[in-house]
Amino acid sequence: MARTITDPAEAAGELSELFEQSKRAVFFGGAGVSTASGIPDFRSPNGLYNQRGYKYPPEEMLSHSFFVSHTEEFYDFYRHVMCVPEARPNRCHTKLAELEAQGHLAAIVTQNIDGLHQAAGSKRVIELHGSTHRNVCRKCGAVYSEEWVLGTTGIPRCDKCGGVVKPDVVLYEESLKERDIIDAVNAISEADLLVIGGTSLVVYPAAGLVNYFGGKHLVVCNLQPTPQDSGAELVCACDIAKAFDF
Repeated sequence: MARTITDPAEAAGELSELFEQSKRAVFFGGAGVSTASGIPDFRSPNGLYNQRGYKYPPEEMLSHSFFVSHTEEFYDFYRHVMCVPEARPNRCHTKLAELEAQGHLAAIVTQNIDGLHQAAGSKRVIELHGSTHRNVCRKCGAVYSEEWVLGTTGIPRCDKCGGVVKPDVVLYEESLKERDIIDAVNAISEADLLVIGGTSLVVYPAAGLVNYFGGKHLVVCNLQPTPQDSGAELVCACDIAKAFDF
């Protein structure tokens, strides 16, 4: 049965010891990792899906069919909600980068699209759902930055060919990239420590990837319960940025 910790200082001590012993740790993270950076998560009481005032439900606006049928409205939502250029890495991001540099963390598998792990200095980041920092012309394949998109209005079109530019993010109704799935499965299956952080583990197929873990230590760090809690060695039910402040 999992041991549950609610004190972030105690959680930090436990995590520090586990990472110190690890040589192939993997961190599997979700939206809760970035809330301390000012980016709302999706399903918490203050999360994106519980906010009001949108003409369409956020889940609908984040779908492939909405992008195709309401492209300009999709981009209005994308620019104002999904792109957060002012966000900066918090202590969880920076600590993970330090652990990688020290040789304790082999990879980060993230469901986030904000690029904050790379901004913190992490090198091996598997972005299951893509990134707002890459936006690709559907016609010629030219790649544009988040800043470029934010500098446009209406439907952004390629400077080279005039094609519609689409964010390199996985929308609802779209499949994950096969290469990312393979890389994530390999990293998780080879890990000796898997820390699941800031995710409710309800978005599939991404959440199912943690089932490939067969290593020694499984830890969950999330404020709300997850389907993996019962099988974990340790559950840190506390603020994840504070839990990684060691």
